[in-house]
Amino acid sequence: MSLEVEVPTSVSHPVVLTGRTLSADEVVRVARLHAPVVLHHAGLARVEASWRTARSLVFRQEVYGRTTGVGANRTEAVHQDDHADHALRLLRSHASGLGELLPEDLVRAMMVIRLNQLLAGGAGLGVAVVEALADALNTGAYPAVHEFGSIGTGDLTALAETGLALIGERSWLGPTPHPKPIVIDSGDALALMSSNALTIGIAALAWHTARTLLRATHVVTALSFLAVDGSREALAETVHAARPHAGQVRVAAELRRLLGPPTTPAARLQDPFGFRCFPQIHGPALDAVEDLGRVLTIEINAAAENPLIWPDDDAAYHHGAFHCAYLGQALDRTRLALLHTGQLSTARLATLVEPAFTGLRPFLADGAAGSSGVMLLEYGANSALAEVRHLAEPASLGNAVVSRGMEEHSSFAYLSARSALKSLTAFRLLLACELVAALRTLRLRHTSPAGGSPARTAYDLAAAVLSPTMVDRQLTLDVQVAATLLDEFADL
Repeated sequence: MSLEVEVPTSVSHPVVLTGRTLSADEVVRVARLHAPVVLHHAGLARVEASWRTARSLVFRQEVYGRTTGVGANRTEAVHQDDHADHALRLLRSHASGLGELLPEDLVRAMMVIRLNQLLAGGAGLGVAVVEALADALNTGAYPAVHEFGSIGTGDLTALAETGLALIGERSWLGPTPHPKPIVIDSGDALALMSSNALTIGIAALAWHTARTLLRATHVVTALSFLAVDGSREALAETVHAARPHAGQVRVAAELRRLLGPPTTPAARLQDPFGFRCFPQIHGPALDAVEDLGRVLTIEINAAAENPLIWPDDDAAYHHGAFHCAYLGQALDRTRLALLHTGQLSTARLATLVEPAFTGLRPFLADGAAGSSGVMLLEYGANSALAEVRHLAEPASLGNAVVSRGMEEHSSFAYLSARSALKSLTAFRLLLACELVAALRTLRLRHTSPAGGSPARTAYDLAAAVLSPTMVDRQLTLDVQVAATLLDEFADL
């Protein structure tokens, strides 16, 4: 059996999995862009060494999940002749997910993260499992995984369903032919399941989207800033050096870069908080996403299986490193920070429709008297904000006591990760509402950002695709188009 996964020569830029260097950006490439994966020989050597150590240890000592039951059944010994059937029973009993099936990108993110974690060398399972997972990723096959089953102490149901697909007892989704069934070793079941790979994968996708939208928020805010002739004093380097929170300093510097040199005087001594306090309120969101990225880097490359099979020590360590408190709380913080950034976006939208700040008609109306203009954008944006607010409640406030009281704390990181993805979908729409209004304001005022500035590039991109028609009409399509522009804005 080959220890390298072959990638078709027609496919470029594979992601090399070492077990120690996978990034969240690479997870997104595999999950959403179907980038192929290659297994590094050093990672495969660690898998082999860990498997051999596990095979030896079970003849010399108790090893959780291999020679014993799991959870509160850890005190029940499994007879040596029953090890193989015990592994199958673990997979079958734990593959009890509930609800709808998860989308392909979430499942692929889980698969590549679990594969990379296995290459870190602490699971003690066979190389055949690793190669089968890589083959599935590279052929586009993915297991049918249900949405409910995780409480933040291991994605047991999702990975058990994956295990049953690997051995041919559950169906694969995606293109055919599907991977051929493999035969698992007696210790492979718990070794495969002992991970939060699904939660981490969803969190990685959320992190990527959050980072993109937060960068786009700078650009949209800059356009709104110009639309109301905001005061640059609030962005001055001196102001932020005097109170140098990292995110706040970055936001102010980014606004100065995007806006370029001022071409008109500020309209007011002090602007509303949506402009004046933007660095102080948006800065924590940047800090939260950066911290989430650091947590993800560790989790994606972690050997956190219980037990940890470590060849260097010829030992199995029983522990609690599978608990997902770090990730869950980092996600909770990120969602809360998104809420505050979203609140500022709706506040700026309210400013844009107010004649006292723009010199235009109420709601940026044009045409016949009584026209509503963008009046309903406020409704849509605040409806989306309500979703962001609802999803900002910390998932870590909850707890579950399971397995006859032996597992008495839960992070609910999985809920936090899924809530983050939903929150970002709503956040994108409310930010798009502000963009539509900001461009309309600039057009009605017959002004545009300074030539050569990044804000001018953003203005030109938006003006090229958003309708210049100002009479009352449906604005749904405008918001949808603006929402797609945000990805481009993030790179300005």
